[in-house]
Amino acid sequence: ISDKLPCKVADVDLAAWGCKMQGLMRMRERYSASEPLEGARFNMEMAVLIQTLVALGAEVQWSSCNISTQDQAATAVAKAGIPVYAWKGETGQEYLWCLEQTLYFKDGSLNMILDDGVDLTNLIHTKYPQVLPGIRDIFEETTTGRASLTTSSLIHDVKRATDVMIASKIVVVAGYGDMGKGCAQALRVSESVIITDIDPISALQATMEGYEVTAMDEACQEGSIFVTATGCVDVIRGQHFEQMKDDAIACNTGHFDVEIDIKWLDKSTVEKVNINPQVGQYQLKNGCHIILLAKGRLVNLGCAMGHSSFVMRSSFTNQVMAQTELWTHPDKYPIGVHFLPKKLDEAVTEAHLGKLSVKLTKLTEKQAQYLGMPHDGPFKPDHYCY
Repeated sequence: ISDKLPCKVADVDLAAWGCKMQGLMRMRERYSASEPLEGARFNMEMAVLIQTLVALGAEVQWSSCNISTQDQAATAVAKAGIPVYAWKGETGQEYLWCLEQTLYFKDGSLNMILDDGVDLTNLIHTKYPQVLPGIRDIFEETTTGRASLTTSSLIHDVKRATDVMIASKIVVVAGYGDMGKGCAQALRVSESVIITDIDPISALQATMEGYEVTAMDEACQEGSIFVTATGCVDVIRGQHFEQMKDDAIACNTGHFDVEIDIKWLDKSTVEKVNINPQVGQYQLKNGCHIILLAKGRLVNLGCAMGHSSFVMRSSFTNQVMAQTELWTHPDKYPIGVHFLPKKLDEAVTEAHLGKLSVKLTKLTEKQAQYLGMPHDGPFKPDHYCY
């Protein structure tokens, strides 16, 4: 794009497409004049909100998580003069190279990290520890597993990849945490949803919601579609594949590709047919076929375009608020892991309510005193789970 601008993207002609996605304007209007992020140097693995961070005074370099890269967005960011290293279809070695390019700025190294899946954070701790002293804070955020957000994409991902009718199928969801709850809710259109989990509390919750709960050793014989949502390793193993129905579909909504034993599948396959780059059909020695989506990686990013625009705008607003809070109030956050304060969560949510024609009830002073809370929030204690 420019001899002076460091970047590597797929196709500069895609830039106009990437500029069409809008959002975060409320944050720009509210904070751009004061530039609360002046002096902050970001490495990022997300798109769209980059220009907002720049508008608030930050210096940004970006690399994108390989499977989720949208070439239009990456090129649009590069056209705007922001260093970006990302293209769809990177190899593992290329992805690592892209991450490494963002560590150093022209006048020093990065001092803030906005990560998604701790890839960059882990890289710095294991390979570039010399960068750590200059980093003031790290913000880690994902929309993959939130119950109310997963429902926006999962069914679309499976249907887009396979064209299968979910309504007649028995679906097995492994894990009933935030992610699994959303997956199960979205899949209620199926004939039956079976939950597997290790946590007795989660198992009881699933049962009270009307789901059958059993072990994967048994569920593998019943399901036609399998969705892993645990964050753990080896959830679906060889012994499970061998008992599955012919043309059973397996996919993963966890961040990493460790929940489905893909190595066993590759080793034990008589024949593999790539129906398309993200849909593989594996014929096992017993004659049955397994259909694996996105090679066991994030199905919503591998087989579709990720979440809806509204979900991502909400997520990005969350990130802007968090980074501004960490950068401007470092004294409030000693070394450790901190959740975004509920007051900021409420501000992020409220910023989107106007577009949804939502009108909030306002507490009277008497009501606020009765509840023992500030008139303008936060409205729930930190331990409250929505």
